[in-house]
Amino acid sequence: MSKISVIVPCFNEEAVLPKLFARVDAAAATWKTDYEIICVDDGSRDRTWAILKAQNEKDSRWRCLCFARNFGHQTAVSAGLHFATGDAVVIIDADLQDPPEEISRLLEKWREGFEVVFATRKNRKDPLLKQFLAWGFYRLLENLTPLPMARDAGDFCLLDKKVVAVMNALPERNRYLRGLRTWCGFRQTSVEFDRAQRAAGVPQYTFKKSFRLAMDGMFSFSTVPLRLATYLGLAVSVCAFLGAVFTFCEKVFAEQFAKFGFTPGPHGIPTLVISILFLGGVQLICLGILGEYIGRIYEEVKGRPLWVIRESAGIVPPEN
Repeated sequence: MSKISVIVPCFNEEAVLPKLFARVDAAAATWKTDYEIICVDDGSRDRTWAILKAQNEKDSRWRCLCFARNFGHQTAVSAGLHFATGDAVVIIDADLQDPPEEISRLLEKWREGFEVVFATRKNRKDPLLKQFLAWGFYRLLENLTPLPMARDAGDFCLLDKKVVAVMNALPERNRYLRGLRTWCGFRQTSVEFDRAQRAAGVPQYTFKKSFRLAMDGMFSFSTVPLRLATYLGLAVSVCAFLGAVFTFCEKVFAEQFAKFGFTPGPHGIPTLVISILFLGGVQLICLGILGEYIGRIYEEVKGRPLWVIRESAGIVPPEN
């Protein structure tokens, strides 16, 4: 009989956990197979860990990890993948915006032979600005990377154990899991679902965290931003050359230019200031792009562990 692992990253989710337990247990009853739920407490500051430990004592299939501090959503999911023992692994957030009832549909596709099944958001009940930014990001990323990135698909997905083994072996630290599952290859498909509102509590994925995740997605899977710096430099050089030619002709053919309203001014201070600011802005953009890549190289070469576990319940972490 196959075994299903469900990974649930948690951060300050005390308000929603009772509903999560009830709905996941109800959904699991329809799977008709062995399962485990791995909850990873990403350094919560509320009663999340106490509630998770109590759930493990009540039902040993709920296994839990607690980080020593907040390491981030993608790291929490990565830890869950590391400790998962199932033949198929499902990733789902604790806020219940991704319905546990949809897991059965993911399992159907897996049993048909697909090794990566991601859930595509048909409708989402988020603020309009967030919907617009998410819509734009997925389409931008799709065009920036050579990989067939799935549109409107978040972390809610199912991965076969073969895919999990490959992802666990990847050494990179700035992990954009939605890109990594695509990079791995294997047979992939999707199912559509309606994304609900958060069941309880307040959103933990702030605009800053979402923006950082978007940067990880773009800079981890595309070198197009580096080429953008080259294109900007080339465009500025062309503009500067054309400006120089125009200024030279304006001086030499002053009378002809005056007929069209291009009379040379007594001085070019505004033009000089604009040129300096424009060139300075382009240079800073290029330096920023280079800095993003260099910063990621710096993070990779330090070789620190991705996470530090403070406590566990139902899971025996390996000794360091």
